[in-house]
Amino acid sequence: MDKEVLWHRDRDRKPDGAVLDADVFQALLHSVLESPKLPNQSAKRFVQVTPLVPQAAAFSGSARLSANSWPAGALARRMIWLGSRDRPEAEATWKALFEALAVVDDDDVFARFLQAEIRAWAPGPEWALLPSNEDFTIDPDDQRDSSFPARRLVGDLAAVIAAKPAMTRRQWTSLLESVLRLAAVAHVAWTCDVHAKTWSCLRGALDGGGPRDVDETRATVFPRPFQFLSYGDRALPAMKDRASAFLQARLGLNATLWALEAIEPGQHDLSSARGIQALCDRVRGNASALEKLGLRDILSEVSERETRTLLCKKGIGSNIMEFARHVLGQRQAANPVLRGYDQGFVLKKRGPGNGAPWVVGMGPVAILALVHCSLSGASGPRSVRRLSQHLSAYGIAVDHRDISTNDLGHQLRMLGLVLDSPDAESGMLLVPPFPSATQAIA
Repeated sequence: MDKEVLWHRDRDRKPDGAVLDADVFQALLHSVLESPKLPNQSAKRFVQVTPLVPQAAAFSGSARLSANSWPAGALARRMIWLGSRDRPEAEATWKALFEALAVVDDDDVFARFLQAEIRAWAPGPEWALLPSNEDFTIDPDDQRDSSFPARRLVGDLAAVIAAKPAMTRRQWTSLLESVLRLAAVAHVAWTCDVHAKTWSCLRGALDGGGPRDVDETRATVFPRPFQFLSYGDRALPAMKDRASAFLQARLGLNATLWALEAIEPGQHDLSSARGIQALCDRVRGNASALEKLGLRDILSEVSERETRTLLCKKGIGSNIMEFARHVLGQRQAANPVLRGYDQGFVLKKRGPGNGAPWVVGMGPVAILALVHCSLSGASGPRSVRRLSQHLSAYGIAVDHRDISTNDLGHQLRMLGLVLDSPDAESGMLLVPPFPSATQAIA
């Protein structure tokens, strides 16, 4: 993009359909729309702008900084399919998100101008809805009574989309981004927990125990309460424990499945409580044969050999840790002018130093988004306990009785999102940030 702009500037020309000349368009990219680079990227030459309109993805975005990059959109799509009740609901949610992200006639004037201008300078792929090839990866019986981040995300996406007419596109994309950031990391942490609990069932079956029926297996593998962060506490140690447990579970599950394959080939279903229960029964039935194969010795040997991997010092565990910190943490800007760019974070540094720990503390945009989502569909006043329950669906524990005195309560007051009332629980009632959108959903 920089080369394209430079080429037109040297010839005092601009592309067909463009309104801005090369100098003004370059200033637009590198000042008005600039998204902060990380401190270790300050010497790298690439264009990075705020993802305000879809056409900006033609030349800006982390997935294009290196070859074979992981497409983040695939995770969002997978969460929508996992959290929906059925395929029609999943497809409707995915289509609604696509239509909300698209720039249409009722978008604000700057968004419409920007989409047209960037299309003139970067006539790359057109914004279009691709057919999804997702399948449901969780059994409906397991999904019915369980609570997990992907299910909460599907409901919150509807609330965020409904709020779009109440604000500018820049405000709305920030709101959407903050919800997606929290949901993505919570989903990864939840997935780590499911793996660890599945391995716990199989390890118990190896010892002759483990769950004996489907209901017990379902209650063990898909528990209703889920927590991986505590408001105000350090965040990365808890995430590291889950990533390490996930790797240990992957090791145990793979070793057990390979050992069973050597004894008696067959297919195994690990996506449902019923399938995990059947696998536990098979492990108990072949416990002596697995013992003769030396399964425990194999697990011990590999664990010792891959200690650094299991401790998240390298490999998949290290990637999970970096993903959680990068997505949830407040963006550290190489340019001090852009220090306040990110306001949708969930983790913040406790001090100014590089070694300061990351603690759970949400930015104002994240708080706005979650208060709005927690009040969607509600009629009548609600106390801060509802916000506490909403955060718990994403795995963040905060006692509603502590909100009045902690940093979250201070932020809520600063943003005008609470009313102190002696008749409300904790003395605080939530105020809808976008009343028209909340009433429309209700």
